[in-house]
Amino acid sequence: MNSAVLVIDVQRGLFDEAPRPYAADETIERINRLTARARDAGIPVVFIQHEAAGILTFGGDGWRLAAGLVVKEQDCRVRKTTPDSFLRTSLLEMLAEKGVKDLIICGYASEFCVDTTIRRAAALGFPVQLVADGHTTHDKEHATAKEIRAHHNATLSNIRSFGPRIVAVLAADIRFGG
Repeated sequence: MNSAVLVIDVQRGLFDEAPRPYAADETIERINRLTARARDAGIPVVFIQHEAAGILTFGGDGWRLAAGLVVKEQDCRVRKTTPDSFLRTSLLEMLAEKGVKDLIICGYASEFCVDTTIRRAAALGFPVQLVADGHTTHDKEHATAKEIRAHHNATLSNIRSFGPRIVAVLAADIRFGG
């Protein structure tokens, strides 16, 4: 086992309230299928939860994981306070303890926490598979969420300067092991 699946910020305050993110239900379903396959293959699943005053207050209803997201007892949890899932968290140490060498990343928000965590992971030496249809965001003034997802799939998978590869792969095409 060298991989881990990171599920970033799929929380009630971001997913369950209107307006919901782009393709919210489909994204959660893809994440559920992916994490089920990961567990079956012995791959750790890590749920990362953002916390901030207001709707994402630690322990509050909005901070909890989104309705419909399947979480199992063996899954790991990490709390964070910035878009970087590694900054001031236990994530790097947890991955080292588990012998993780590469990451599969999905979740919310494509242009913030997903993007920042992927770039940081690559800078730390982790090859990354971005789940191309397993991350989402809300529409913005400058672009729709669908466009933002497509932009990040293309942009992140074209970064070569970190060394480790970053590739965008559809959830159904991600393979574990071998």
